[in-house]
Amino acid sequence: MSQSIFLPNYTIGADAYNAINDIVKSYGTKAVMIGGKTALEKAETKIKAALTKEVTVTDTLWYGGNSTYENVETLLQEPSVQNADVLFAVGGGRVCDTVKVTAEKLGKPIFTFPTIGSNCSPVTAVCVMYQENGEMQGLFFPTKPPTHAFIDIAIIAEAPDKYLWAGIGDALSKEIESSFSARGDQLDYTDGLGIQIGKMCTERLLTYGTQALTDSAANISSYSIEQVVLDIIVTTGLVSVLVINDYNSAMAHSFYYGTTVLEKMEDYLHGASVSYGVLALLKLDQQEALFERIYRFMKENRLPVCLADMQLNAASDLDAILDKAMTTNDIVHVPYEITREMFKEAILAVEAYHVTQTQVDSLVKTI
Repeated sequence: MSQSIFLPNYTIGADAYNAINDIVKSYGTKAVMIGGKTALEKAETKIKAALTKEVTVTDTLWYGGNSTYENVETLLQEPSVQNADVLFAVGGGRVCDTVKVTAEKLGKPIFTFPTIGSNCSPVTAVCVMYQENGEMQGLFFPTKPPTHAFIDIAIIAEAPDKYLWAGIGDALSKEIESSFSARGDQLDYTDGLGIQIGKMCTERLLTYGTQALTDSAANISSYSIEQVVLDIIVTTGLVSVLVINDYNSAMAHSFYYGTTVLEKMEDYLHGASVSYGVLALLKLDQQEALFERIYRFMKENRLPVCLADMQLNAASDLDAILDKAMTTNDIVHVPYEITREMFKEAILAVEAYHVTQTQVDSLVKTI
């Protein structure tokens, strides 16, 4: 069977929006801008200022607040959306996913404008869809990724630090999960290329991540932020586009999806939950040296290294998390069976390590 691959295209920099007009005009003249409320406040004026008479924004709409099929349906009924040549998705991952589904159903080109560096949705051909109560519902697969992503580093640097923080946590999973899921398989060219690209992720995050967060806190559009954002959005996005979905995630994302059943986790950022799942996966797979490096990096940057960091409790919350996690497809295509007991033991091993490490750190401080 033939295989068609549509790779992400992007423009990145503090002046990225200067390229909008020349790139978009080939696809149409009427654009509808759809985004989050804060994202539109930060980017709408700058986007419009970059356009000439060749491309006009005919309407600006709120996306609805979550990536749900109900919000997609609302957008599909908007006359301005129906009459648009192209759609602009402005904001974070849930904005991009909502507009990607809308664009797919209408057969219209979509251009993304990430205003936070939190995930790879601006360049991928997969959408995470949620129920109205916030629980993860499933995945939707467009036929191709967005036509082009315009990544304005200045806007991302000025966004709340927590989004870049969570984006780093999410990107930490890509190399580790994809390599784990693909282990032992005879990979074809495209899957193999995706897995190799993913191997850029971890080391780059560990090298530039701490400085990027420092610069983000100071609202500085820096080289470190650019390197980390490229990792979060583009590197992980390329892997997502190239590999079969079986290789796109594993136990770290199963842990995150497990947490979505808890109401208190509704506003907790996806990437931060995923990063804790990375620690559990590394413990499960006995990758102790890498576990210790990532644990130290996460602790230094206040990513969750124990359940308590997420206001979770093993006694009262873990069973519900595992009930959901064990139903996900993320732990189906893996190099060995992951049982519920193995999943639980891995989490408890992370907790035990944290307790021991905290005691050691405390002892060192007293010497």
